[in-house]
Amino acid sequence: MDRDRLRAQFGVVLQDAWLFGGTIRENIAYGLPGATEAGILAAAEASHVDRFVRALPDGYDTVLEDGGEPLSRGQRQLVTIARAQLAGRAVLVLDEATSSVDSRTELLIRQATQQLRQGRTSFVIAHRLATVRNADLILVMDHGRIVEQGTHQNLLAANSYYARLYYAQFAARPGRAGVLEAGR
Repeated sequence: MDRDRLRAQFGVVLQDAWLFGGTIRENIAYGLPGATEAGILAAAEASHVDRFVRALPDGYDTVLEDGGEPLSRGQRQLVTIARAQLAGRAVLVLDEATSSVDSRTELLIRQATQQLRQGRTSFVIAHRLATVRNADLILVMDHGRIVEQGTHQNLLAANSYYARLYYAQFAARPGRAGVLEAGR
């Protein structure tokens, strides 16, 4: 397989959303040249973009500056997720897709990426463990080395590095019968 054909199999959503000067519609459609309006709208709806775009005076015709102004950081991230949704690549790489956004937007991004990952091989790179909790396999890295691997439940049960990180992030500790009790 040549390099271009291989690259065409990958969709990427990076920590810093890349948007270009043009309309929101054009930024989403960039994921699939020749995309139909119906396809763009379906990707926007699946990625929680439609909700905020329809509230803008020019809707999908809102012109963005290079970098995505006037959208918030979270809205920019959702637009890049819509782009990846539209592209429908076989392999998806999400690199810190929920970093530097507020909790409400993080939840929307997690929901959008969960739908985006359906039926695809996905690599999710994250410091926020809620982002990877439902993964089939979690690789835990420390200083560039894999130190643990397993499912969320298996890693918690091992009560090692992942468990310490998880409990620290959620200010929780195991309660009776392995149930998490927040703030105790």
